[in-house]
Amino acid sequence: MNFLLIPGAGGEAWVWSRVESELIARGHAAVSIDLPADDQSSGIEEYAERALSAVDVGTNPLVVGLSLGSFTAALVCPEIEATSLIFVNGMVPLPGETPGEWWESTGQATAKAANDVRDGRDPEGPFDPMTTFFHDVSAEVAVEAEYHNRMQSSGPFTSSWTLPRWPDVPIHVVIGRDDRFFPLEFQKRLAEERLGIEPRVIDGGHLLPLGHPLELATLLDSYTRSP
Repeated sequence: MNFLLIPGAGGEAWVWSRVESELIARGHAAVSIDLPADDQSSGIEEYAERALSAVDVGTNPLVVGLSLGSFTAALVCPEIEATSLIFVNGMVPLPGETPGEWWESTGQATAKAANDVRDGRDPEGPFDPMTTFFHDVSAEVAVEAEYHNRMQSSGPFTSSWTLPRWPDVPIHVVIGRDDRFFPLEFQKRLAEERLGIEPRVIDGGHLLPLGHPLELATLLDSYTRSP
């Protein structure tokens, strides 16, 4: 099977590199893409164009979007006859919603703050990416990530998700049990309210492709054999 792996904020294909290698080792074709995340003039449609340029129409890939990449993943599905759409710790959109609107309409900040309090972290403290994103990522990978750290422009946050309805493909939601940015119960609620589906939960935080690539690749592989 073919996989199209779409990164989240920062747009670096590198975030998927370990999962990509695992999928290829299992006999699949997989491609991860760089998005023009540092280009202020690029929005979701430009991100989708970049993604489409990486695959051949009709290859029927499983399209996987990480976090912000969910908006792009959903948009490309009808163009390439996708087999499935998979959100990984995803910003599950609604038709017409912009990524900028998503935060308030979903209540992400309130959910994150409540989760921080439950876990004994100060929700009013300074933002620390190591605490929020890399708490379950090895020190070696976290150091490597410093060389793949691009600033995310605000370009996509004002561009609407333009599909009038969900793509007519099986949709899956994968959640990291220990995600501190999009907490577990918050993501479960979104999956139920916006998609009406039960998500799959695996160990790991927000950056599952870096922290738990083997477990994530195993789950993605399983979607090639089930609807």
